Amino acid sequence: MIEVLVVDDDIRVARVNAAYVEKVPGFHVAGEAHSAAEALRQVELLPRLDLILLDHYLPDETGLEVVQEMRRRGHQADVIMVTAARDVTTVQAAMRQGALQYLVKPFNFAGLRGKLEAYAELRRRLDSGGEAEQSDVDRIFGALSAPSEPGLPKGHSPTTAELVRQSLMNAEGPLSAQEIAERTGVSRQTAQRYLKLLERTGRARLTLKYGDAGRPEHRYVWATRG
Repeated sequence: MIEVLVVDDDIRVARVNAAYVEKVPGFHVAGEAHSAAEALRQVELLPRLDLILLDHYLPDETGLEVVQEMRRRGHQADVIMVTAARDVTTVQAAMRQGALQYLVKPFNFAGLRGKLEAYAELRRRLDSGGEAEQSDVDRIFGALSAPSEPGLPKGHSPTTAELVRQSLMNAEGPLSAQEIAERTGVSRQTAQRYLKLLERTGRARLTLKYGDAGRPEHRYVWATRG
C-alpha cells in the first residue's frame, strides 16, 4: 500500500480528499494535517510515509515552506500539491522544489484519481530497479506527465497551457475566458489565446451563451464532457 498524508487547512476538504484517496486501489491514508506544524509533526511520527497531498495555503506557513523544511530534515516523501494557488510563480516554485504534480482546486475525484494512478505507475517503474535505457528513462520521466497539448506554438508556455487545461477539466460546466483568467491568474487575453488553441486541437469545445443583447459570450468546455 502507498501511505499518504493529506494536508489541508480546511478540515472538511481534508476529509473529502482523504475519502477520495481511500477509493483508489493501492492507496491508504496514513494521516491528516491542517497546518504546516501539524504536517511536519506527522512526517516525523508516521512510521512510513510515501506521498503527501499538500495544500499551499496553510494558516502558519505555506506548503512550499513545508517541503523546504522536510527536505532540510532529510525526509524524502513525494509531494503532490493540491491547492487553489493558480499563479504561475507558485507553480514554478513547486516544480523547482520537487513537487511531482500540481492539482488545482476545485477538482473532482477523477482528477485526483488520475494523478494517484500515474504516481503508482511511476513507483512501479522505479521499484523495478536495474539500469535504465533511454526509453526507460523517458517512460519514468513521463509517467506523471499530464497529456501534453500537441505542437504548442512558439510563444506558448507549457505551464500556462497546463493551468488552463486543468481549470477546464475540473470545471463543472463551460467557462468563459474571463473565468479562466480568474482561476489561473493570467490575463483574459492570454486565457483566450490558450482556449482557442485547445479548441483547435480538439481538447475543448466552444459553446455560445446568448444574453439579452449584444454578441453571445464564448464559453469553453473540456471535450470529453458530455
